[in-house]
Amino acid sequence: MDTLTAATATAAAVSQIGSHFMLAGSTYQHGAALGFGGLDFYVIGRGGVLGDVDADVVSAAFFFFEPTGLRTLWDQGRAVMPPAQAAGEFATCCHGWAEEHVPDDLDVARLGDLAGKVVTEARPAGAAVFSGWRALAVPANPKARAVHQMNALRELRGGLHSAAVMASGLTPMQAVSLKSPGMAPLYGWPELAEVDGLAATWDGAEANTNRAIAHAYEGLNETERAEFVELAGALHAAAAG
Repeated sequence: MDTLTAATATAAAVSQIGSHFMLAGSTYQHGAALGFGGLDFYVIGRGGVLGDVDADVVSAAFFFFEPTGLRTLWDQGRAVMPPAQAAGEFATCCHGWAEEHVPDDLDVARLGDLAGKVVTEARPAGAAVFSGWRALAVPANPKARAVHQMNALRELRGGLHSAAVMASGLTPMQAVSLKSPGMAPLYGWPELAEVDGLAATWDGAEANTNRAIAHAYEGLNETERAEFVELAGALHAAAAG
């Protein structure tokens, strides 16, 4: 299996496995116990790996979010705790979700090893949040480690996807309206953009994202790529179920 085939085959797993802990009620219960109000924990927890920066830096990295609302959430979060500390708490939620939800019969130790090789091989260019997440300590627990590394790949793909979407000519608001219209309020967009005729443009951006991330799979040989596709797909199916 070549690198592009592996990148394409794991696109859904890489994109969605990390999203489960980010959307979990347990994450926001933990945030509330720390003093956060809701989405401010997501914004500073996910973006905290960037450091104590201006909100525009976070908007640049998050890309799909409406910048004014993101600034409000970032500043609210900074009033609760420093960004680096919030990032650690957010990672704790990732690890806790993994220990609670990853099936016992999945070879997560091997998945963590393979995902870790992809993470190590990846270039940081264009993926600031990935670079920050990769610098965090990797947990020893096999379930937590596997999801931690899969979330690193989610951030890698997310950064590269943002660049591909921008290069395609789509705006962030158009991209959200086209791909995830039900999530538009979460991203801070009060209404949807007109997207008729733009589906092919989105498909092109997806294909270019696969090409952009394929280099990271050079850290695996052909057999390992096939194994990674199988294990990542199994975890994706289990998490979705």
